[in-house]
Amino acid sequence: MKSFDQIILANKHWAQEKKNIDPDYFKNLSLGQAPKYLWIGCSDSRIPEHEITNSEPGELFVHRNIANLVIDNDTNLMSVLKYAIDYLKVKHIVVCGHYYCGGVKAAYDDMNEEYIGSWISDVKHTHKASIDELNKLDNEEEKLHRLAELNVLHQINKLDTNAIIKHAREHGQRIFLHGWIFDIASGELKVLKEINPDD
Repeated sequence: MKSFDQIILANKHWAQEKKNIDPDYFKNLSLGQAPKYLWIGCSDSRIPEHEITNSEPGELFVHRNIANLVIDNDTNLMSVLKYAIDYLKVKHIVVCGHYYCGGVKAAYDDMNEEYIGSWISDVKHTHKASIDELNKLDNEEEKLHRLAELNVLHQINKLDTNAIIKHAREHGQRIFLHGWIFDIASGELKVLKEINPDD
């Protein structure tokens, strides 16, 4: 674990390396952004979206929260979504969950701790709605993995009916939705669902 001083020194080293390769790197970054993807992911510290997709700064517009949830009354997420669609004109929205998700495990265990318990209530509902499917699986790890997948699918379906996205589509924007899961144990992404606006 790096100390505060080590983090600042690491930043200086990283910035200098970038400038050694391209003296105008940060000047060009400062001119604006035009990402094609909005990434809605989990806050988990092990899921650095730019690294796992091998993306450069400026390629992904990012929103992260516990358990990668799409909550219609979450002003933070809705403002990110509106900005991404109306101003950045993103064409692709990814909801990326992951295996070994603490938020999914908390929902599975029916945690009711202050703030966290209410935040993950949507995952709790998915758990209850899918209990018959989950009970057919052999062990807790399989159940948690499947619940993480079902959570992604539920969030993608909610996005597909979201008022901001519907309005944009009605006005000619083609917005593709992608439901993915990241396997921390293998480092690989798995596609769960794709929603094409032409379908």
